[in-house]
Amino acid sequence: MTTQAGTRPRLLQAMIDAFRQQDVRQKLLFTLAMLVVFRFVAHVPIPNVDRDALEQAFEGNAILDFLSIFSGGALQNLSVAALGVYPYITASIIMQILTPLVPSFRSLQEEGEQGRRRLQLYTHWLAVPTAIIQGYGQILFINGAGAPVVKDFGFPDHPMSTIATLATLTAGTMFLVWLGELITEHGIGNGVSLIIFGGIVAVLPGLIPNISTTSIVGVLAMAGFAIGLIFLIVYFQEAQRRVPVQYARSAFRGGRMYRQQGQSHIPLRVNMAGMIPLIFAYSIMILPATLASYFTSSGGWVESVADFMIDQFQGGRGGTGTGPYWLILFLLVIVFTFFYTMVQYQQQQMAKTLQRQGAFIPGIRPGPPTEAYLMRVVTRITWAGAFFLGFVAIVPFFIGLVSDVKTLTISSTGFLIVVAVVLDTMKQLEAQLLMRNYEGFIR
Repeated sequence: MTTQAGTRPRLLQAMIDAFRQQDVRQKLLFTLAMLVVFRFVAHVPIPNVDRDALEQAFEGNAILDFLSIFSGGALQNLSVAALGVYPYITASIIMQILTPLVPSFRSLQEEGEQGRRRLQLYTHWLAVPTAIIQGYGQILFINGAGAPVVKDFGFPDHPMSTIATLATLTAGTMFLVWLGELITEHGIGNGVSLIIFGGIVAVLPGLIPNISTTSIVGVLAMAGFAIGLIFLIVYFQEAQRRVPVQYARSAFRGGRMYRQQGQSHIPLRVNMAGMIPLIFAYSIMILPATLASYFTSSGGWVESVADFMIDQFQGGRGGTGTGPYWLILFLLVIVFTFFYTMVQYQQQQMAKTLQRQGAFIPGIRPGPPTEAYLMRVVTRITWAGAFFLGFVAIVPFFIGLVSDVKTLTISSTGFLIVVAVVLDTMKQLEAQLLMRNYEGFIR
């Protein structure tokens, strides 16, 4: 066995180089420590919870299983971190949508770092009422699934205990956001994304008993889907359309000024929207079944309509959706992909930035023609990204056709989040190594 550095795998050697550097090692250990703190908090329950009723509420409930994924299983424990960072993500999405529409927000964005910090502060403020509303709705939904899970909850009968419970859930969410920002500042990777990543990974071991009861053919089919899905996610996450750009610069030689031409490119990502369209689409698709669940004991035609909505949008009381459900989900993902991509593209103002820097696209005039050209390119490549995300959303449907695995109905979204976070963290670690003159591991 040889121990020479040149014979080691690139990834292993890169990890060794990372731990040899004291500052990089501290960043990695700090990130791991914050994730451990997050997992401890995820097991601290809120008061007045009936554990037996909580287990019954989660049995075969696809909606609660979906919500539990983004909390890292904390919702299934009804811990102080039951909401996860999802209220903060919702607030961030709202602020990104409002920024190009509200003149004051748009001017703050153009002010640079100081303006972005002000917008970030507004996002934190918005996350507080978002967490309160979401926490109240989720507990009402959990209590309505069967026997009351959280005792003495609800207005106007129990105002003080309700306020205390909502304050606890909101504080848990903001604590996780604070942990995420600490990771971003002092660790490696995007903190909020790593919090979601840690939660999803922590849930996976609990699925092993369910998978062990599945047939060999089903397990092999699911493994094949997983490998193929990981390949597609990596391929589309890294796919870019590089638009060539030329720019003029001045240089003094021999007391004279010369104009030199430089070349570069604009990397337009095929999946510019990330995982946001999936979250939007799933949130809308679970809404009809959520509302219908409140009327399943009303009797008469109201109960019949409620059962019909649950059958169509949840595949029954413990199902995972019917054919029309997956078709509508696929179309919603495509629509939201285009919507969110265009919102992001408008915020970047690429044509104006190129014009200010004296750069231009060969064969395209600066100004409105450049804007129109870039819009056409973004629209074309977004079709590929939209169909990719749509396929990711309906992968559980195809798994159900060839396998009897019912426990991973939202696994495709989890796959996308996990792979995207791993890629981003690897890139940041790669950058840290290259800054210190070490060879990276991403080719």
